[in-house]
Amino acid sequence: MYKAMNAVSIYGSTAESFTQAALISVIGVAIIFSNLLIIATYANFRGPTEVINYYLLSLATADLLCGILIVPFSIYPALKGGEWTYGDILCRFTGYLEVTLWSVSVYTFMWISVDRYLAVRKPLRYETVQTKTRCQCWMAFTWISAAMLCCPPLLGYSTPLFHKDSIVCMLDWGNMAAYSATLGILVLGPSVISIVHNYIYIFYMMHKLRSGAPIHDKEYATALAENLSNPSHLMSFALVFAFWASWLPYICVRIYEGVTGYIIENSLINFAVIWLGVLNSFWKIVIMISMSPQFRMALRVFCLTICCKTKGRLQAELIGLDPDDWSR
Repeated sequence: MYKAMNAVSIYGSTAESFTQAALISVIGVAIIFSNLLIIATYANFRGPTEVINYYLLSLATADLLCGILIVPFSIYPALKGGEWTYGDILCRFTGYLEVTLWSVSVYTFMWISVDRYLAVRKPLRYETVQTKTRCQCWMAFTWISAAMLCCPPLLGYSTPLFHKDSIVCMLDWGNMAAYSATLGILVLGPSVISIVHNYIYIFYMMHKLRSGAPIHDKEYATALAENLSNPSHLMSFALVFAFWASWLPYICVRIYEGVTGYIIENSLINFAVIWLGVLNSFWKIVIMISMSPQFRMALRVFCLTICCKTKGRLQAELIGLDPDDWSR
């Protein structure tokens, strides 16, 4: 009887390990493929592009690095029943990458909201305010500052912890309470405030325009109406909403544990809240395909270019480009 119960327990544990490993593998493949497709689509496109596309490329790069450098290291430990076999150095490095790439994503969403705010707030001067060079400088600053802000734990000031239930390595921020609080304020403070303020203003202007409120400057009113018709506003908001919705369960669990002092030991909950957040790296392409006509067109051009170069040239002609410039 005891042997039978033990065999059932081992079988159940093995089945759970294979299921977790399979789910992590599917998530990793989906993240890598979708973000490679986004990057390749924008890199191939030769038509007129919006500044927001450079921010989307930054997001895709961060998510691609997550799919390549973080997710795969959780597959084998899942098969081993939650046992980390790669050593403390790699555990510390993956933990550092997690918080760095998460910070890059949060900062990038902040810049996207600022870009959309400027497009509505200053529709007549938007193209001179938000230039390609300025956008690239902000992205370089974002990556460098996020990497430097998150590096102290990487240098040995914090110990890496492998969470058996969630199958991920994380840095232990508990013994660095002051630094952790400062980092949280620096990353979340300006980002959340900017995102909330900017999208409230954008939706307020949309409501004002639809309600027929008088705008005395006709040139400004025309430019504003044209700008607000751009689907990038709603698409960018959907991206921000999907990001925070994906990570909200994990944030709520951590807040609950911090407030009550009760540690949730349910392995299913701990696994689900982490990987639901990681899965956010895949939803981006779904939102972009469904809400961005420009991305859909660029994706069609990319697919035609891959499948048949002649069709790609015809598509280039349809959007008003020189086919010879397209092929270069």
